[in-house]
Amino acid sequence: MSAASLRARYLGDAVATSSPQQVLVMLYDRLALDLERAQKAVAAGDREEAGEQLQHAQAIVIELLSSLQVDAWEGGPRLASLYNWLISELVQANIKLDTNRISACRQVVEPLRDAWRQAALTLAGSTP
Repeated sequence: MSAASLRARYLGDAVATSSPQQVLVMLYDRLALDLERAQKAVAAGDREEAGEQLQHAQAIVIELLSSLQVDAWEGGPRLASLYNWLISELVQANIKLDTNRISACRQVVEPLRDAWRQAALTLAGSTP
């Protein structure tokens, strides 16, 4: 087995054996990483890499939006609106190679990621 296939299997197993809360945090971690990489690629003038990272970030946000149960809690509609805003900003950042838009997205995503991580840890600590 190649190193790449071993890594893919390991990552697949990690996701398959994770709780829904852990998967959510994993998605946010990767989203934040994609935005960081996109910002660096734009600064380096690497349009192709920036586009790949921003498109992957868009795919993550679309997945987050599609899995959101908007009616399950009072903050659902606001979070859905935020996800829609992020998608729009990521598309525009990709079209215009706009580091300001990427930065604005990071300023939203990183605190959300930290909040979800804390919530997941709290929930994990409260389960027997």
